[in-house]
Amino acid sequence: MEPILFEKKGPVGWFTLNRPEQRNALSLELMDKLQKQLDLVAKNRDIRVVVIKGSGPAFCVGHNMNELVGKNYDIDHFRKIFSVCSKMMLTLHKLPQPVIAQVHGVALAAGCQLVAACDLAIADSLTKFSTPGVKIGLFCCTPMIPLSRIIGRRRALEMLLTGRYVSAQEAEKFGLINKVTDPDKLAEETETLAMDIAHYSFFTLEFGKKAFYRQIDQDELSAYKYAKEAMAINCLAEDAQEGMKAFLEKRKPKWKDR
Repeated sequence: MEPILFEKKGPVGWFTLNRPEQRNALSLELMDKLQKQLDLVAKNRDIRVVVIKGSGPAFCVGHNMNELVGKNYDIDHFRKIFSVCSKMMLTLHKLPQPVIAQVHGVALAAGCQLVAACDLAIADSLTKFSTPGVKIGLFCCTPMIPLSRIIGRRRALEMLLTGRYVSAQEAEKFGLINKVTDPDKLAEETETLAMDIAHYSFFTLEFGKKAFYRQIDQDELSAYKYAKEAMAINCLAEDAQEGMKAFLEKRKPKWKDR
């Protein structure tokens, strides 16, 4: 059974973490396969939005504990696991397409990290989130990176220091997810959001996503200096000119993705 399933439905690429019996734990095999698939999707301009979901009863419970426990493992083994994971998480930001997490069941530790690393996230009302590493003596150092940038210091530290479960409703309040939906409507709501985005210009989506992550950690003055230049460059794009003309002419734009 393949650890990662991929399906293209129109302009949306759907990734499924496919280790349900392991609650989709992020084994080296799974992360390696997902990384390779993401690299392929990055080159496919027919795919405008990416969705990541999990099979079985959980979205993702984090790293595969069997790869973290053992007297024969040396530090290079652990470095490899967290290097592969970090590269995969960073790839989600570098991907030209917006990435949506469709979350159900639980998202724990690196699974919670995966949700935070995606650009957008929708969860059903029964989902729970946690960074419980503190409970087993392994602090969630890598999950805290996107988590703290998404929900802020105090809320991130509360999750990291207590390891408690956070409900979907609380996660939405924190800003970890964008929307909570009924379990039987999760797939439908995710597809609706994906298609709302997918009908826009590929060029504009890629340009805007890059611009967002470029400015987000800059100070305000530096961000404005960057963003005003980015907007000036964007104005020269063929799709920007077409979009503005279409608006003035009260018609739908015809994107050329450039």
